[in-house]
Amino acid sequence: MAITTIGLDADDTLWHNERFFHLTQARFTELLADHADADHLAERLLAAERRNLGHYGFGIKGFMLSMIETAIEVTEGRVPGSVIGQIIAAGQEMLAHPIELLPGVEETIDALAGRYRLVLVTKGDLLDQERKLAQSGLGERFDAIEIVSDKTPEVYRAVFARHGDGPERALMAGNSMASDVIPPLHAGAWGVYVPHGLEWAIERAAPPTDHPRYRRISALTELPALIEALDEARC
Repeated sequence: MAITTIGLDADDTLWHNERFFHLTQARFTELLADHADADHLAERLLAAERRNLGHYGFGIKGFMLSMIETAIEVTEGRVPGSVIGQIIAAGQEMLAHPIELLPGVEETIDALAGRYRLVLVTKGDLLDQERKLAQSGLGERFDAIEIVSDKTPEVYRAVFARHGDGPERALMAGNSMASDVIPPLHAGAWGVYVPHGLEWAIERAAPPTDHPRYRRISALTELPALIEALDEARC
């Protein structure tokens, strides 16, 4: 049962992403400083994001709409049109921001390509994810690209069956415990946590340290050696 398929997350695993959300939220806090303190506003925004995931899905557009909804709520409907305009402008800036690869990403992918089937598994807005992938220059290195609305065990089972030999012979690596580690483990694959540093509260979950297929590495550059060690342990 050697590993034959490697799934990789995109945002904050291959390139920076969350820091732009943090910067935009700081700007949002400044815009509404006269109506709510920072902690209360953050709580209201997070509640709106949770509430709206089923409507808008993951990504910048849903974040922008949640900011607008929160601004209307905390001002009791009196938010100036100029503030709404600035929120929209901030979201558009995020959508146009060039991507920046994390250190060692290209070398790591090159080390894995050809030895394993590489599948990019990312969630979020289709157009934005396609834009970032095109800018990254990494697209041709993957054997398959899967942009999904959510990452569930059922999604991983289908992805690894479609592009590999099933989840039992697959490994998923990413920076989100809730999306990139726990669901693949439930699907029967390996789940490798690669912490990024910045973390969205909705993506947090307790690490499944007692699961035999859970691993943690400090950087993606450690992934080839980890996979080699796992394969050797099966020989």
